[in-house]
Amino acid sequence: MKKPSASRHAKHKQSQPKTANSTHKTKQTAAGNVRIIGGQFKRRSVNFIAADGLRPTPDRLRETLFNWLLADMHGARVLDSCAGSGVLGFEALSRGAAHCSFIETNRAQSQMLLQSAEQLGIATERYQIMQGAAEQLLSQNQGQGQSQAFQQPFDIVFIDPPYADDLWQPILTALINQSLISSDTLIYLEADKDLSPQLAELAMTLVAGVAGNENLARPACYRFECLKQTRVGQVVAGLYRLSSS
Repeated sequence: MKKPSASRHAKHKQSQPKTANSTHKTKQTAAGNVRIIGGQFKRRSVNFIAADGLRPTPDRLRETLFNWLLADMHGARVLDSCAGSGVLGFEALSRGAAHCSFIETNRAQSQMLLQSAEQLGIATERYQIMQGAAEQLLSQNQGQGQSQAFQQPFDIVFIDPPYADDLWQPILTALINQSLISSDTLIYLEADKDLSPQLAELAMTLVAGVAGNENLARPACYRFECLKQTRVGQVVAGLYRLSSS
């Protein structure tokens, strides 16, 4: 969804805090929109702000992704961990997901996500929008302010942060350490390169890291099983599952 950026928060330009006229100002900042391509909200659009690095996942890649997930989407609990425009999460809700948690670091764009959800008419119990850094929000200890949505593993997780920042690894590690990924969770990773070597290295460190994750077994080692992978231009996207061996 997001393309290369030069710094930790280069996904977006820094936005000013919202004021009493924030709704009007946020609408004025809308710089583009992207269309949902399937399901209940097919052909409806969601808006996103003018911000460096914020570019929605292309239609062609999104169609491929949701074809991969076709049999697993209905009733799923979804996390859109670096939401941006939110089109992956909204597409999931459009196609039958029960709930989606959106995490977005940019304050103005998080407000845009709320506006999009309201304009689509999505029931409030079907989504949650959180503003902040995903790896930090996901690392909060259970029972200490952690979101209610973070009390059990997600069925599907989207991880596609700004490529240059390599935030996929701390986000994925936080999800595992907080028992938010099980052996059944489907993990979508989007980057500007094949992440298989880095995933193999990460898997080697997981035996100690998952000690508190009751949703995973305790084998000698783990691996990230690549279920599907495709390349669209310079973007490499893959669907993974954490399995034991």
